[in-house]
Parts: sequence; structure tokens; C-alpha cells
Amino acid sequence: MGVCLSTQIKAGLNSKHVSADAKDHSSPISNKITKDVSTPISKVSEVSVPQTPRIEGEILQSSNLKNFSLTELTAATRNFRKDSVLGGEGDFGSVFKGWIDNQSLAAVKPGTGVVVAVKRLSLDSFQGQKDWLDEVNYLGQLSHPHLVKLIGYCFEDEDRLLIYEFMPRGSLEYHLFMRGSYFQPLSWGLRLKVALGAAKGLAFLHSAETKVIYRDFKTSNVLLDSNYNAKLADLGLAKDRPTREKSHVSTRVMGTYGYAVPEYQTTGNLSAKSDVFSFGVVLLEMLSGRRAVDKNRPSGQHNLVEWAKPYLANKHKLLRVLDNRLEGQYALDEACKVATLSLRCLATESKLRPTMDEVVTDLEQLQVPHVNQNRSVNASRGRRKSADDFTHGRIATASVSPLSRDIANTRP
Repeated sequence: MGVCLSTQIKAGLNSKHVSADAKDHSSPISNKITKDVSTPISKVSEVSVPQTPRIEGEILQSSNLKNFSLTELTAATRNFRKDSVLGGEGDFGSVFKGWIDNQSLAAVKPGTGVVVAVKRLSLDSFQGQKDWLDEVNYLGQLSHPHLVKLIGYCFEDEDRLLIYEFMPRGSLEYHLFMRGSYFQPLSWGLRLKVALGAAKGLAFLHSAETKVIYRDFKTSNVLLDSNYNAKLADLGLAKDRPTREKSHVSTRVMGTYGYAVPEYQTTGNLSAKSDVFSFGVVLLEMLSGRRAVDKNRPSGQHNLVEWAKPYLANKHKLLRVLDNRLEGQYALDEACKVATLSLRCLATESKLRPTMDEVVTDLEQLQVPHVNQNRSVNASRGRRKSADDFTHGRIATASVSPLSRDIANTRP
């Protein structure tokens, strides 16, 4: 690809296909950040930030994304029946379970073919309309093992739908924060595996060929397939990276409170290192089993980064941070290395943060061999139900971010 994606987003003809070459269950205050910043926009940012497509003709053309008809998707989802909804209604609409033929991609009888996640945007969501088009134009061009695959879209009258691959194990958020006496949390080895997969996804987006800033990296946007391979979802807020590594200056600051880097929230400055900070927050959540923001915690512990940072560089103090559900699964030296990596990502000065390629290298050295399933730490306690059991059982879905809600499914 080799050039900024914004230069590739051009108006085109209404076609049947587009290219494929290549939202939040936090505590109550962990809401989307959307505010105006008075910082002037430089010429670089004016050129590099892609104009949001507003009509079907501005969807990139190609041959790999299918343009589904509303009739096809109505059949594939059993007429968008309520019992086909994967989870609750998100900010931008609902996600339905659907079925299509693996080869032709045509809608098939429910229960046959392959399962897909069909996101139908609410007609009342103006921001959803913009993010829908951005999602098509980004995922329509990008292909990577650690990005959720976009199969197709539907643009018919006022209807806007996206069709994704089905992610049977749901979101990382769900696995980290689901609680219950019969629930087995995500193991240490699987947390490292998921962290590495997510890091590879971000590194790909930041690469010289892709040049994309994700801008909304968080646990609810990291989805897991049946083998706990992590894939990034919800690229509706992504931005092309400026040339010459200069920061974006944006008048519209987007993100999620608790994950967004401080300089971005206050000045609107955006760079690839902004994603690195967000990754550090998620890595800290994985270490601690705590949410980035949790008002139910004691005073002084509401913001995870602010509370945990003083403990991360000290081996003995680190024990205050580590998730006690992981006891016995890791060596302390190993946990210290992960904590140190998180601390580097959370550096106040962006230039002190590692690149995502460096993060990938560090995490590769920490992987636990042959990690492919959750195991109970203490067999004498009897087998507790795992995250997978609950994913396939009858439980309520944790709320996730708008475009990824229940692409991270709760039932296959």
C-alpha cells in the first residue's frame, strides 16, 4: 500500500464491491471523550486527516468486500429478530447474529453456513453514519491476522450495515472483568498471548505501509477468536498518521476516558505514541484485573494508572497491583518485566514511550509455550467454569463499544 490511506479515499461509482487489499463497559465515568480544542490546525494535519466520506460514491471500490442487499441480510438474521441480537443496543445500533455461505457469501438458512456479526446502525446516530463509512474505508483496505475481518456492507436508502467475521470468545473486557464464584478468569499465559496479538495489530496499523493511528484502543475493542487470538475491532475513529511523524492537531478529540493519553485530551495532539499509551493502560488492566476507571474503588484508586504507577517499578510493591486471581501462575520476575513494559508505555513524555514494534519484541520473549486454553490453577478446588463456558452459555453480554458490540458475541 505504501501511501497514506487518506490519499486513497476518493469518490467513485456506486459499485457492488469495495476493496480489501491488504463500545464501552467501563465504569460510569468511562465515557467517550468528544470535545473541542482551540488549538489551530496545521497544514500538515489538514492534508493528512482524511475527509469523512458522506455518500456511497465515496466508498472505496474493489472486489473483496461484498455489497449485501437489505433483503439478503434480513434473511440471514431471521428478519433482525430480537432473539438474534448479540447483546444490548449500543450507542450506534445493534449487532445481530447472521448466517452466510462460506463460498458465495450469500445469505443462507439460519443455523447453516458460517456465522457472521451484522451491525445495523441506528437511524438516529449521526456520528454512527460517519464512523460507518470510515470503518468501511479502513477495514476495506486493510487485512491482517490481528484485525477483525470486515466481510461486507449494506448501503440501502437510509440503512447502513456492516458484516464482520464472528468472534466466538467475545471481548478482552468481558474476560478480564466478568466476576462470579463459578467463573475462571483469563489465565496468565492467555493474557500474555492476547497482549501480543493486540500489540501486533497496533504495530501493523503503525507500520510505514499502513500509517494509521487507532485512537481508541481499549479492552472492549480487543476481540478473541476460538483460539484466543486477539483481533482489533472498531476502526471508526482511526486516523491516517501525519507525514514526517508530526502530531495531528485536531479540533475534535475522540477516545475513551481512562485510555486516552493526557496530551491528546488537553491539546488535541495525536501521534502513534498516543496508541502506545493506551496499550500501556490495557496492559496494566491485564496485570491487575482492574478497570482503567472504577468509581467503586476506594478513594485514591479510581484511576488505575494514577494509583498503580508508583508501584510498577518495585518488585515488592508490584504485588499490590497484580491480580490475586493469578496467584501461582507466573514468576515474579516475569510479572516485573510486563509491569516495566507497561510503565514505559505510560511515560508522560511521548518520546520516552517505545514503538509498538518494540513492544511486540518484548512480549514475544515473555510468551508461555503451548498456551491454547484456560486451565484452573488449583485442580483440588474442582473445575470452575471458564470464560469459554460463559461465552457459550446463557448469560447477559457485557456492554462493549458501539461498532464492536457483540461482534464480540456471547453465544455462537
